[in-house]
Amino acid sequence: MQAFSKPVQPPSGAQPSLSLAQTHYENFPVASLLLPAHLRHAVTVIYQFAREADDIADEGHASEAERLQALQVYEDELQLIQAYIQPSLPLFMALQQVVRAHKLDVQLLLDLIDAFKQDVVKTRYANIDEVLDYCRRSANPVGRLMLQLYGSDTPQHRLWSDQICSALQLINFYQDIAIDLQKHGQTGRVYLCQDEMQAAGISEQDLRQQRLDATWEVFFLHNVMRAEDLLLAGKPLGRALPGRIGFELRMMIAGGERILHKLKSCRGDIYHHRPTLKAYDWLLILLKALFKQ
Repeated sequence: MQAFSKPVQPPSGAQPSLSLAQTHYENFPVASLLLPAHLRHAVTVIYQFAREADDIADEGHASEAERLQALQVYEDELQLIQAYIQPSLPLFMALQQVVRAHKLDVQLLLDLIDAFKQDVVKTRYANIDEVLDYCRRSANPVGRLMLQLYGSDTPQHRLWSDQICSALQLINFYQDIAIDLQKHGQTGRVYLCQDEMQAAGISEQDLRQQRLDATWEVFFLHNVMRAEDLLLAGKPLGRALPGRIGFELRMMIAGGERILHKLKSCRGDIYHHRPTLKAYDWLLILLKALFKQ
């Protein structure tokens, strides 16, 4: 979906496709070759829904009111699906078929919309509870939907999945600190906890001036280690799930671990050393996934 600069209108005829799903780099395992063929369409439809809604919240130059109005259209369409009523937009007609075929929980999709709406209006987080509550709606639903698609939706699997997804969301926050400062007009977005910043003696001006000293390094590593602890807590899911889903999940976990390694190695200088995965990293990720490490 291209960025918009006029009042946001939901797409009227876009059809789910692998080409659209593959235009963005995400942690979402979109239409991967690892996915069983019978699930690729479902994952692609869900991804298109999430990608378009996220773009409405983040891209272009629309006003807050316009973004919220467009996201409300998406929410209304989901509520029609939830009420077993035919939606009006083609994307949601396809989504309704996926929901019915795989018995998916529509509330998880509504949680994503709620998180995207929050991104439009909320740019600061008072404490870790607020951050993790955002992760609960912005990231965790993706993992739970995948568990439902694979028929592996158990309480223990949901707990591990939530830990993995929240960890990956936190990792994205920490590698994108500089990028998020450029979002939402002049205010920027800061996903670091305000209470922890204050306690550490770090201000938003320090972020904008790219402060690099021992105090910032300790603070940054504290956040990175928290994400690592969450990822490690959920890691058993990669070994518990069989076949392709287990392998793909282990790839995602290993990718998160490589980014964490790079975040720790840069010693807080994510302004000049934003982590990216190179060919060597992908080799390590593949080997870890293969040998269930």
